[in-house]
Amino acid sequence: MSFYKSSTIALSVFVLSACATTPGGNDPAKTLGILWAIHSAEYRAITTEIYRDATDDLPGFIEDRTWNVLTGAGEPATLPPAVILDVDETVISNAGFQLNHEHPFTDEKLDTWDRHHKALAVPGVVAFVNAARASGVAVFFVTNRPCVKKAGNDDPCPQKTTTIDGIHEIGLAVDAEHVMLAGERPGWIKEKSSRQMLIAKTHRVIMLIGDDLGDFAPCVRAKPHGSCTTAATRASRKAVVERHTKLWGNGWYILPNPMHGSWTSVE
Repeated sequence: MSFYKSSTIALSVFVLSACATTPGGNDPAKTLGILWAIHSAEYRAITTEIYRDATDDLPGFIEDRTWNVLTGAGEPATLPPAVILDVDETVISNAGFQLNHEHPFTDEKLDTWDRHHKALAVPGVVAFVNAARASGVAVFFVTNRPCVKKAGNDDPCPQKTTTIDGIHEIGLAVDAEHVMLAGERPGWIKEKSSRQMLIAKTHRVIMLIGDDLGDFAPCVRAKPHGSCTTAATRASRKAVVERHTKLWGNGWYILPNPMHGSWTSVE
């Protein structure tokens, strides 16, 4: 039997076995991506490398008072530096949830999972955040987890408490001011630009770190939000990447996520 044929059979058995044991009937390709994020040494190597590169870039961006990946209402050269990170698959890994939850996905299911399971850090993030803070850089966490009131709970955004608790569980201190959820305030929609620009009024944003194109640029989703008037396509998303070639790995740092994201719904 040829190496190619035997490898193909082995991969097929692996994928089908994974699919058979996964709640919700994930399709084989997606299940393989989840298992890769959970088990592969390569995933750990990639995220560690990305965060190490970002850490190495901190001193230069801090020193260069003209460096700013967002232009807000303030005067960037006079503002303190900050970095903005997404949360899910950027700071906290939800691969275990992705493997075990019953489909279809809902934000409530993720919130419930997080409240009953200890959060797991994406490899490399804790060291990076500690290095950034030690260098005098403010760290903000901007997530599209939504604020939704719950019956019998007076908290207008109980998901924020869950998110903060998860960040604490991976060993990082954070306060409510530095965590921003979708819907937490009027105008804070799924497009992150409004929250990012609010931070840019008081800080010189030297880095964006995320796992989805929407963590870096607006109007990349199949369902338009806010000022976006047309649905994104695979071609338009690739064009966004090309327009910002100089920023990838140089102020913009994207982590691997083969499990979910805005890319799954575009055509």
